[in-house]
Parts: sequence; structure tokens; C-alpha cells
Amino acid sequence: MLDNRSLQMATARMAFAGTLHDIGKLAERARIDAPIEVLESNKHLYCPTHPKSKRHTHIHAAYTGIAVDALEPWLPKLIGNDMFPFAGWREKDTDDSLINAASMHHNPNTLLQWIVATADRVASGFERSEFEAYNEAEERPNHYRARLLTLFEQIHQDASSEEQLAYRYPLKPLSVDATMPVAKDKAIPEKENQAKAEYRQLWDFLCEQIKRIPRSHRDNLTLWLDHFDSLCLAAMHSIPSATAGKTRPDVSLYDHGRATGALAAALWRYHYETDQVDDTHCKAMRYREDWDEQKLLLIQGDFFGIQSFIFAEGGQTSRKATKLLRGRSFYVNLLCECAALQVLDALSLPAASLITQAAGKFLIVAPNTEATLKHLQSLQGSFDQWFYDKAYARSGIGLCWQAASCNDFLHGDQENSPFKQLMARLFDQLETKKYQRFDLTTNNHPTVFKDYLEQFDATKGVCQVDGCSPATRAISEDDTIYVSDIAYDQMQIGSWLTKHQRLLIATKDADWHQQRHRLHVDLFGYTVCFIDDEEADGKFGEMAASNTLRRAIDFSLPDKVDSPLFSGYAKRFINTYVARFSAEDIMLASRYGADCEPATEGNIKSWEHLACDDRWPNNSDIDSWRGIKAISALKGDVDNLGLLFQAGLSQPTFAKMASLSRQMNFYFTVWLPYLCRDRFPDTYTVFAGGDDFFLMGPWRSQIRLAQALQQDFSRYVCRNPQITVSCGLYQTKAGLPISHISSAAEDALDNAKAYEDHQQQKNAVTVFNTTMSWPALAELNRFAERLKDLSREYKLSTAYVYQLLRFADMCSVEKSQPTKALWRSQLAYRTVRFLKEEAGTASDVAINELITELSQQILRHQRHLKVAVFQQLYAMRERT
Repeated sequence: MLDNRSLQMATARMAFAGTLHDIGKLAERARIDAPIEVLESNKHLYCPTHPKSKRHTHIHAAYTGIAVDALEPWLPKLIGNDMFPFAGWREKDTDDSLINAASMHHNPNTLLQWIVATADRVASGFERSEFEAYNEAEERPNHYRARLLTLFEQIHQDASSEEQLAYRYPLKPLSVDATMPVAKDKAIPEKENQAKAEYRQLWDFLCEQIKRIPRSHRDNLTLWLDHFDSLCLAAMHSIPSATAGKTRPDVSLYDHGRATGALAAALWRYHYETDQVDDTHCKAMRYREDWDEQKLLLIQGDFFGIQSFIFAEGGQTSRKATKLLRGRSFYVNLLCECAALQVLDALSLPAASLITQAAGKFLIVAPNTEATLKHLQSLQGSFDQWFYDKAYARSGIGLCWQAASCNDFLHGDQENSPFKQLMARLFDQLETKKYQRFDLTTNNHPTVFKDYLEQFDATKGVCQVDGCSPATRAISEDDTIYVSDIAYDQMQIGSWLTKHQRLLIATKDADWHQQRHRLHVDLFGYTVCFIDDEEADGKFGEMAASNTLRRAIDFSLPDKVDSPLFSGYAKRFINTYVARFSAEDIMLASRYGADCEPATEGNIKSWEHLACDDRWPNNSDIDSWRGIKAISALKGDVDNLGLLFQAGLSQPTFAKMASLSRQMNFYFTVWLPYLCRDRFPDTYTVFAGGDDFFLMGPWRSQIRLAQALQQDFSRYVCRNPQITVSCGLYQTKAGLPISHISSAAEDALDNAKAYEDHQQQKNAVTVFNTTMSWPALAELNRFAERLKDLSREYKLSTAYVYQLLRFADMCSVEKSQPTKALWRSQLAYRTVRFLKEEAGTASDVAINELITELSQQILRHQRHLKVAVFQQLYAMRERT
């Protein structure tokens, strides 16, 4: 048997073959240059033939070999003496070379080729007869012009033909802009030459960007593959994987390749570890005689207690609050990254085996062997011990797993889908695990912490951040506030995130060359270091070669809406957007008052500064401001996400599930931060990813942000009425503890989730403790703007505007209390008296028009009118 590193490298080669198997689709559609004799030779070797026309079909398989040859100068070695499990000879055309395994997926012969071919079929959920028809089918006449359908548009929607689907993804490198679906007439080129040119641009992008992956990382295949995966995502996220026969083009080339690579790695490892590698097992795979054998294991990881981990507080939580919160949120991502890495390393699996990772969850495909199960049980114990020792069991990471056969991945139909049933079993396992945290019914962990009090230093006391851990160090050299090592690391992260855009994860024995920005506490056996761009370029080759460098990650935000999201390193999409002082803020710094720290361009705003950002000059005097000082917490998530994933698609597959998860996460980690920077720059991200978010910002701007977020989300999911988002907003002063703010925002979100009106559930928003539909909020926001104009035009007083709240309350109960109908006459009397006697600002015609307009708004919105009225009252309040 191989040692752990050799086994991981061998498994990585198998995953690489699976990942590359369809790269010929990009090369063929881009019409890259290829010698005629090579192309014809590859067709005869790799492509099936149509049973009637005898012509070669699936020409992309011939181009896979050509594409790999073109990219070979920048790839890890594909030939040589040490290429296990592939042939060790140097000839490229040897039957069991990596290139042949990747290219022969439509015409396989050997076991390794059949493993890739089987992974390809399993990823697509093909029934046997269905794949045979697909394998014999020819490309569509217009396959160059076919553009990727969106899965969002198809969820719970009955579209018998893809022509009925109105949206497509634009064919261009991954960017913020490219994540948003567009109308099909804007995405589909009119002419074939234009369509080919778009593919050629993607091919050129791939060839150019692959050169940016550090050369020194090529010998560490698992590290290099992580970079390459991000490049494939950037280049292939919008390329339709299937354009032959009747198969809908709704899975991207990237998602299909990633799923195939993970499945190929797991299948090979199962056969290798169980010694099922002879011709008998190759034949069984060919005829699906072993498709009921549970060779695969789906491993789900979940971070339990994220909210309590982020919002835990001690006596000094308000000190450096924004930095601490920023660091804690990112720390959750680091813990999940390192936990997933620990699982992969313990099982000797490459990065390609990690299918999804977002919002505290990850999914890994592994071989279903005794060794795997033994490692998983040990890993759960080590995770529990880490959280027991470092976090006193207030949070943790749970692992659950579900064995599966190839038949379990068949998509079936809406009524009988083996894959849906498989995912339901996995979700059930996870729900059970949530109630078995730390396995306290066994003797693995005591229920009382031993020697807890003895760990405290009398001079430092308890950690002033989490309120329970022994304090070990001061938050700065000249400070008397003491915190634990983890809290100190989190504060450091909060600072480093504003200065660095990359990080390294390495084993504890790595030589860091005296790197300063390194965490003190190891994360499940790994150390983490934040680096500058110039430090990352070529200085860590020795760590990569020695395998001590396990990940090199870029988490930067894009500069422009159309900037490609790849920089030569593995990309992680983590919403780290925070508000900074602009040149305009400095010019208007008097709005912050003497209570706030001085503003410096480029520095991050505190919540005290954000609370002042919705104030306005009083009569164009920038030294005098009106409006309250307040912030708003905006919390929300996607409604019924579990049902969308488990039952939304009529023919779900492994690749579709991975794609749907990735695309949902992208709204909150790619689109949302750019929305904030572009239109709502005074926003602070507490967390955003997966399907939920928590943002802080000026009280009024957050209301507008909530509306814009919902409108953009509706566009993002192709205006599918079955996919909705709900939000809760809580307005408050800046000095409240974050735990209180979070709890209040969560209550507001719960109220939105409980909304029900006209057979509509959820899909709502709570503002000023008032829950309503999104269209109602849009109308009230428009009226708030109108009320501001009316107040300016007629010089409406605060008292007059406040009276509108009383009239709205009376209107809402007039059916049950007829005397309340007097609000109409009272509104008319109050308006005439104010405008005639107090303000003297309007004619009779204007007064009647104002009364009519306000009456209509009161009748329409009733008590909800306070959402608009409060905005005007708060804007008028307080002059300084």
C-alpha cells in the first residue's frame, strides 16, 4: 500500500483525469488549431460512432487530448515514471495514461477509463438507456449558440421545453456581472461565428490565466489542483456541459467536471483499497453489474452554533467591536476550511473531492471503505476535543455520512428520484447529528470541565471578549484589557482583513520564514498566515514542495463589475465588504460630531460613524445637521431553502445540486458585496454566504438596501415566484451590545417569516416592527420620498407629520369602530388649519390636493404607513 502522501497524489491524478474529461468541449467550440491528422486520429481513438450514419459523434472527446496537449507546458507532469495509478511510461498514447483516461470517457476500455466514464455518467444521473441514447446522439445543429440555462428558473416550474425558458447566462469569464442571468435574446448570438468567437475568448482566457498559477506549486498536485479548480470556475462557469441529443444544457462544464473528478477519485480509491482492479471488475462496471454496490460515501460537515460563536460577548465587547465581529465571522470560514482540509488529508483525498463549501457547511465525496469510516470517527473526536478545549463546547463541527451506490445518483423523475431519496437520507443524518453534539451520552467528554478554575491567571482574569475563557494576553502592548488567545487571533484577523487579500494554510511544522501575520492558535493541526501579494509570489515554493503548504487562498473583492474573478490562486468567495471613509466623507466630517474619532480617508468606519451617515445638512449648511444618529441591522435569508434543494428540480443530479448550491452562495458572496460597494457603500458585512446574511449600516440606507437586495435577488433567480427572500430590520443606537442587536434583528426576521397574506407566506420584510410584503415596502419608500418633498414644499412641521400616524391607526380599525372614521374630517381640519393659519404656504386647490393625496395613502397602507412617516420624522429630528 502507498503511504498517505503518495496515496493522496495518486487520488489527485484520478480526480484530475475526471476534471479534464470534458475540457475538449471548450476547445472544440472555440475551434482551436489542431493538425488534421491528429484530430482524425483522436476521433478514431476516443469518439463513438453513430449507429446509422457511422459518423463520429461527441467530437469534444477528440479535442480533450488536443486541449491537454496545448495546456501541457503549464500543467503538472502528465507522463513519466511516477504516475500511479496511470501507466508510468513516457509515451502519451499508452492505454492507461492520464490523458487517455480523460479522453476515453465515451469509448472506454480499461478499468481506469471506465472509472472516469462511470463518474461522468453518475454525475449526470443517467439511466443506462438514457446514456446510450445520449452517447449515440449527435450535437445540435446550433450547439455553438446554445447558452447555459438557469436552474433557478426551473425550480418548481413546469417548462416542457427549454424554449419556454426565458433566461440564460452570458458566455464570458466569471465576474460579478456574469453571475446575473439575462434574457435569452441578449445571451444567444445571432450568428455562429460570433458564438465561436465567444468560446475562443474563453479558451484564450484559460490559456493566459493558467500561466499565473505559481510554477513552484506544480509538484504539489493537491495544492495546484485547488488553484486550477478556481481557474476552471472562472473560465467554464457559464459553458453548457451537454449540448447533444435531448439533454437540457442546464449544468455548466465546470460543475459537471468538478463532480466527475470527485466521483472518479472516490471510485478509484474504493477499487484500490478493496483490491477490485482486475478485468472482472472492469466488466462489472461496463455492464453496470456493480451499480448497486455502495462504493461511495457522502460526508457532510456542519458548524453548529455559528450565531452564538460570532455574537458571544464579555465585559468589553464594545471595545473594538467592528474589528472583533469582522474577525469572528471570518474565523468561522477558516474553521470550516481547515476542518474540510483535515478530513481530506486524513482520508488522503485531494481538494477536488470537496464538492461544496459555504455558510459553515461542506460536502465531500469519499470511498466507502473501513479505513474511511475509522478515520471519520477519529476525526469527529478530534473536532470535538478542539472545541471542548478552545471554545468550551459552546459550538462545534459535526460530521455525518451516508453510503451510496451509483444507482443512488440516478435522477429518476419527480415521483421517484433515487438521488432525491439519497439527499433526504443525508439531510436526516445531519439533523440527527445536531442533537448528538459532543456525544455526551458516552464517556468521550465529561459534562464538567476539569480543572477549569486552575487555568485562570489572577492578574489577567476572564477573557473580556467571550466572558468565560481564561485570559492570556492584553489586546495591545499598552492595554490592560486581557483576552484569550482565540479572541486575540480574531481581533488580529479583523485588522489583517483590511490589509491583506491572501492567506496560507500549512501544517504546524512548516517553515514560515518569520511571517508576522500568523495566528497563535492552530486550527485542527494547521497554522494560518495572512500575506501580502508580493509575499505570495514565488516565496513559498519550498513549503509547497515539502507538502507543508496545504492551501494558498485569495479572498479579494473585484475592482470592477466585469473583472474576472481569478488571480492565479485558489479563490474563496467570502463577503468581507466593509465601509471605509471616502474623500467626500472627509469633506463632510462635521456630520460625525465630536463624539466620534476623527475620520481618515481609507480607514474603516466604526458603527458610531455609520450611525451619522444618514444625516443631512440643515439648509445646505454643512456645519449643521439634521436627522437621528442610528444604525440598522439587516438580517435575512432565502425562504424554504431545504425544500428548494430537496424537491425543487424535477430531475435532480449530483452536478445540479452542486451547481445550485454554488450559484445560491454566489448571490451573497459575489453579487451582494458589489451591490453594497456600488450603491450602498456605508454598509458593514457581519456575515453573508450560503443563503443568509447580516448587514449593518445607517438606519435609512439599510431600508433602501433591503429593497434593492430583494429586487436584485428576484432578477438573480429569474423572477421565479417560488424562490424568495425575507428580511428583518432593527433600528437602534450604535452603542448597544451586538448580541442584543442580533437577537432583535432575528426577531424581526422571524416576524417576516411568519407573514401570510392572500395565500402568500414569507417573502416579506419587517421594518419598524411592522411586517409587510416587498411591494408594500417599495410603495412606502416611494411615499417616504414624496413626504419629504411635501414637507419641504409646505414646510410641514414635525407635529403635523406625527398626526398622520394617529390617522392611520384610526383608519385601520374604522370597520369595527365606526367613530374612528372621523379621521377623514380631522385630517382635513388639521391640514387646513396648519397650512392656512400656521404656515400660510398653500392655496385652497393645493390644500385639497394634499388632503386627497394623504387620504389615499392612509387608506391604502393604514398602520403600515408608519414605515414612511417614521423615515420623515427621524430625518427631521435633531439639529446640531
